[in-house]
Amino acid sequence: MTTTLAIDTFLPYMRDVIRCEQSLHELNLMWRMIESSAKMNCPVEARTILPTMASTRAGFNQLEQELVQSLVREKVANVLAEIGTKAHYVIDIVVRNLYERTADVGFLATDHELCAFVAGRHGDRHSIAERLRAYRSKYTVYDEILLLDPHGNVLVQIDPQSPLTQCRDTLIARTLASDGWVETFGWSDLRPHKRKALIYSRRMLDPDTGAVIGLLCLCFHFEQEMAGIFHSHRDPAGRAILLLLDGENRVIESGDPLWIPLGAIVPVNRDGDTTLRLFGGREYLVRTLVTDGYQGYPGPVGWQGQVMMPVDVAFTGNDHATRAALDPALADGLLSQAHTFCPPLFQIISAASTIRRVVWNGQVMTAGENDEARKLKSVLEQISETGARSDALFANSIGELYDTVLASKLRHAEFTSHLLVDLLDRNLYERSDDCRWWALTPELRSALAGGNADTAAINTLLDYINTLYTVYTRLVVYDADGVIVAASNEDLGAPSVCGDRIDAATLAAVRALRSEQAFHVTPFDPAPLYGDVPTYVYHAAIRDPHNAAVIVGGIGIVFDAGPEFAAMLRGALDSDTSMSALFTDRQGRIIASTDATRPVGSLLELDPALRQLPNGGSSSRIVIHDGHYAVLGVTVSHGYREFKVSDGYCEDVLAIVYVQLGAVSARNHAGHSAALRIDSDPTRTGGQEFATFFVDDALLALAAGNVLEALPASALKPLSLGGRTDRVGVVVLQRDGETERYVWVFDLGYLFNGVPSTQGSGNQVVIVELGGQVIGLLVGELHAVAQFDIVQITTAPFVTQHSGRLVCKLIKANEGRLLIQVLDIDFLFGLLLPAQPTVAALAA
Repeated sequence: MTTTLAIDTFLPYMRDVIRCEQSLHELNLMWRMIESSAKMNCPVEARTILPTMASTRAGFNQLEQELVQSLVREKVANVLAEIGTKAHYVIDIVVRNLYERTADVGFLATDHELCAFVAGRHGDRHSIAERLRAYRSKYTVYDEILLLDPHGNVLVQIDPQSPLTQCRDTLIARTLASDGWVETFGWSDLRPHKRKALIYSRRMLDPDTGAVIGLLCLCFHFEQEMAGIFHSHRDPAGRAILLLLDGENRVIESGDPLWIPLGAIVPVNRDGDTTLRLFGGREYLVRTLVTDGYQGYPGPVGWQGQVMMPVDVAFTGNDHATRAALDPALADGLLSQAHTFCPPLFQIISAASTIRRVVWNGQVMTAGENDEARKLKSVLEQISETGARSDALFANSIGELYDTVLASKLRHAEFTSHLLVDLLDRNLYERSDDCRWWALTPELRSALAGGNADTAAINTLLDYINTLYTVYTRLVVYDADGVIVAASNEDLGAPSVCGDRIDAATLAAVRALRSEQAFHVTPFDPAPLYGDVPTYVYHAAIRDPHNAAVIVGGIGIVFDAGPEFAAMLRGALDSDTSMSALFTDRQGRIIASTDATRPVGSLLELDPALRQLPNGGSSSRIVIHDGHYAVLGVTVSHGYREFKVSDGYCEDVLAIVYVQLGAVSARNHAGHSAALRIDSDPTRTGGQEFATFFVDDALLALAAGNVLEALPASALKPLSLGGRTDRVGVVVLQRDGETERYVWVFDLGYLFNGVPSTQGSGNQVVIVELGGQVIGLLVGELHAVAQFDIVQITTAPFVTQHSGRLVCKLIKANEGRLLIQVLDIDFLFGLLLPAQPTVAALAA
């Protein structure tokens, strides 16, 4: 949905943009004053620069309006994207978690021992309660498990703090009438001390007759789970609040109930527009996201993730000095790619370049000591002074916006990596629960203890489990010798694995498991049970039903790592083509990747300091990745609940996110002019004037009298003729009182270094003249036009292989601290022009 951005609404909260607006306004006024002064005091002398000044003033008048709008739009979009990402993750994490609950209740409701008890086959309530507690000790996301008869009588429960005998909740009738799981959220007398409970229930059938005999209820520890999600993904600065809403926009859970309480109805923003929402007398930027579902599970009806950020704090934060921490070359190089990651920043840089070119051209045009030049000197001094002030103002505006944009992207990459390890740990936590619980299945324990397992019956049981838990490609059961006696998906066309053996190291690890709470996970290596492709296989020991100390076999569950990990990575990136993500171990071995050039099993080069981050540690930085400037975000896994925290299992995984910002230029040297200023005395007379500019790192000069003007490289029209690498095209030259003509342009960087220049927005074309002949030189940034004493100029003592006689003299500026190479204009023209066809002839 497209909405008109209310600039005046947001501008008061953006101090840096206000300063930029004031700078632009001041600059606009200064150009008006200079233009008026030139027209009144020296209209004839200023005729050569008045058209340029007029176009510059008109351009800044438009820029003053458009640039502020672009800056505001960019900053608002950054905030909406940031809170939108978090809102999406809130609902996505919840739905992924609840999907597992639907599988849990579906399997546990068919448990033979539980069904036999509810059917009245035996009356050992104590042993059934212990069995449910054993389940709860593995699936710690539940705070209560109950068995009920069809009349609502509570047969067994495991929460001693809330004793119950009878339930009248309508979920009983709905569950008994349903052939699948039932999801209920609201107040329930099954959890009377809670404001609302999230319960998953399923009817239970008589093992012999198939008659409906009761129901199982799994009560999800909803408040605890949401508190963990909110804490893990909160805004560290406390500027935003995370919420979970129902279909009526009512707050189900709040990241800060003292800020926005439970039950409050809040305004939403599902379309992502920029309109502020008012709540509690305060205006907010809001993003509201619904789920796309997971594995076919749509999530609770109407549930939404929402993040709200007050507009008065939305544009504050730790955005300062981001560039100060960067290597200067990296910072300048990245700035040259501003058009790819921040168009408004690119506009400011382009405007600063325009000012610099206007000032430089004005200085070139008035070089010399003739009467006409002296009359224009006062105007030129105003132009120079305004240009210097503009440079400083723009440098400040550029720096502040640069910090803001980079800080936003650094936060986004780091947050995305944090989300990814959270998703991974939460998912694999469920796998450790599954293998341990299924190892306690009575049918499996009895079959293996008896020594004559009914393979067909166990295969059927494993197939049923696998249909509920679709994140596995195969479940296998093996005896005490490691021989596989049964497996799921045996009839899907793949070779049978029954009769194969579990490898000796895994079997030894399973035999060494000391309790039913223990499990073993194979390293992330090629697995025979997974087609010799890397994955994790989770194992638990199957114990004798009469003596738990005796291990009679084991169960192995094969995680479908390829598609599951890929789905996690793709989901977090949300179709952003500038982003890529990977899971690796601490050695850099890739576990999963969205980058086709970095397949599973290959190594990723990563700073050792990042690989050594502590568990739960995160970091972000600007790097060069695959020939591009990129934001890198890294987070190390930290476990979930007891998984990887207190269960003895250690398998650190790093989530790594790259956000490409633009290609690295072969040679990039932005910001030279500000760094290398010439100390000059404006009252000096009698010296020689030179126009200076950059070619890569080299500061070069030409006699100002030979320079006509500079044009932006965007005016260059490519024209291929004769196969000369140094000739890059033509420009159209239109000077006062002259007819339009075409001028050849040559790559001075190629002449100087033997390597073609990489053209960018900062390149310029310097037009030079000698004896009536005119050519253009493609250079880097313009520098200055300055006067030097004869004593500062000396003959060049050496020449380079490529430059040959191009450099004839050296200027020792700033008391010898700065060397400027002077080009030999005669040699240059002699080198370039003899074999050149005229452009006019070509045009004819």
